[in-house]
Amino acid sequence: MHPNEWIMLDKLSRVTISRFYREKAVFQFLEQQVLPVLIQLVIERGDKSLKVWCVGSASGEEPYTVSLIWELQLRTKFPDTELTILATDADPVLIQRSQQACYPYSSIKNLPEAWHEIAFDELEENYCLKPEFRSAVQFFQQDVRGGMPGECFDLILCRNLVFTYFDQALQCKMLNEISGVLRPNGALVLGIHEKLPANDKAFTVWSEKLRIYQKHES
Repeated sequence: MHPNEWIMLDKLSRVTISRFYREKAVFQFLEQQVLPVLIQLVIERGDKSLKVWCVGSASGEEPYTVSLIWELQLRTKFPDTELTILATDADPVLIQRSQQACYPYSSIKNLPEAWHEIAFDELEENYCLKPEFRSAVQFFQQDVRGGMPGECFDLILCRNLVFTYFDQALQCKMLNEISGVLRPNGALVLGIHEKLPANDKAFTVWSEKLRIYQKHES
């Protein structure tokens, strides 16, 4: 196969389908169990910001879901802590779509109904996320195989990408690199049908059913 054909095949293999609250139980667990613990760790080390990285963020539904949970459920409980979310994807078209933050009803239907009016403006047939729910999220075009961000995170969501579409050797390599930018005691979230490589020793299980893991302290 010609090298250019591999490039095109790689682009065609990308998954672009997503929605808000995808796997609702995952986000409920994050809200009720994981995020409060991570915020307390942020406070204990004297930081002001909880940092999240969404790998393969597609059209932005996943990072915006985290932002909605923060703004509507957690901010008032932790008034001295800020949320910052880095959302990366290899596809520039998806990055542009994410920044526009306008979605069909099918994309937001899993969210609590009360959030529709609170967080979105209805524009023609789309629901556009209001600015105050977008401000915490920064989008950046990046292929995770090409390198890691130059900062550390408290929570990394890497769902339905690395541990589904990459071969075993690349999965191990990526896990090592992702672990390197995750703070000790930080959380890693995979897709619910994914699993960590069998030889992993860096993480303990936070929820096996939901594929949420916590990095060892040392």
